[in-house]
Formats: sequence, structure tokens, C-alpha cells
Amino acid sequence: MRLEPIFAGLLLLSFTAVAPALAQPAERDKIVVAEPDRSAADKANDERRRAVQILEFTGAKPGMHVLDMGAGTGYSSELMARAVAPGGTVYAQNGPQVYPRVKEKLEARLATPAAKNIVNDIRPYDDPLPAGTAPLDLITFFYFYHDTTYLPVDRAKMDKALYAALKPGAYLVVADYAANAGMGTGQGKTLHRIEEATLEKEVEAAGFKLVDEGKFLRNPNDPRSEPIFHPKQPVDIFVLKFQKPR
Repeated sequence: MRLEPIFAGLLLLSFTAVAPALAQPAERDKIVVAEPDRSAADKANDERRRAVQILEFTGAKPGMHVLDMGAGTGYSSELMARAVAPGGTVYAQNGPQVYPRVKEKLEARLATPAAKNIVNDIRPYDDPLPAGTAPLDLITFFYFYHDTTYLPVDRAKMDKALYAALKPGAYLVVADYAANAGMGTGQGKTLHRIEEATLEKEVEAAGFKLVDEGKFLRNPNDPRSEPIFHPKQPVDIFVLKFQKPR
């Protein structure tokens, strides 16, 4: 049977709308990243950020409620929002001191249809959610934990707040730029790096347990001695998954 062009187009659009929810997780993540209405700037970030791999590693799926810490202009928030649709919500958290240009870009993103399930969450890092927020299924903290080492943030309080916000058994996924052993938090403002062992120790002190590591952004050839901006080679990035025990 031959489908009329208009009907065929509507059928394709209908399938595209439901495909992410119906597909298997790995295929769904590929569909989310490939959605045609994503911006050119976001697509340009995908290879550097390993968008499909990070979605798969987080386990984001339709219906989840997610907190995206240090959301910035909202690249990861929108990616997560697409992954948890339909039925999910993403809180795009930034501190009150967020740069005006970053705030403007995020607000422009929030005005698009793709961001309809994103909540603009301007709150302190150590008190990141409004009172009464339902327990979360997932927290992501991408490339900003190191910044909290030089901002006026009580990181012990922050990590405990993240722990309290999650359902038992739920996950916190952190990605950040690796510093050399022994550097601790000392290069957070200068090189924008943090020692992996230091971050792990701080997060586990709140009650989390490290349960997995994603190696898809590692680069053992990075000397870790230069700022992460305009690097001569890919920056060594660790991706850690922590769980709140059941």
C-alpha cells in the first residue's frame, strides 16, 4: 500500500516522538543525541563530551527526576531532559553568582520546546533544591565540582545535601578534569582541575559509595600541568558513579 506523502510524514514524526521511550537503553541514547532539533552548538560539543557514552553511563531514562549541578548554559541539562522525557524533570542548578552571559544563554535555551521539562534552579551549591522537592532518581555534576573548591561553598554540606536529595539506591555521576596525585583541590582556580582521589574521598564522606568508573574520557598522555582551556591535547577526565546505599 502506498502512503500519501503527508500521511507518511506524520507517521514518521509520530514514531520519532515515541522512539526514545520505546527503544532499548543504548539505542534510545543514540536517538536522543541524534534528534534533529538539537542546536549546532550542542552537536559540536557531543564528540568532546562523549554524549552517547555519558547518557548510557548515567542510566537516564524516561520518567526520572534529575538534578544537574553546575548546569551553566544548559548543554547537559537539555541532554538529560531529552533522555528522561516523557514524564521526567531536570533541575538545572546554578549558583546565585552565575555570570550574566551564562544566565542569558540558559534562559534562551529554556524558552525552547526541548526545555519544557527543565526547571531553572538558581540556588547555592550547598543548598541546591527548594524545600519539598521529591526524592531524585539521579544527580549529575559535570565539570564544575572543581569550581566549588574556590567559590564560597561548604562542600561537606553540599555533598550531604546531594545524598539527602536522592532516593535510596539512586546515583550521583561526577565528571571532572584530573589533577596530578597530591594536588588535592589546590588547582581548582588556576588549572581548573581536581585530584580524583580527593573528590572521591569528599563525596564518600557524605555516605556515598563509589560503584563504577567510566573510562571513555581518559587520556593518560595529558601531563595534567596546564589549564583545561584550549588544550594542546584532550584533557584527562574522570567520570565516577556513586550510589546512595539502599
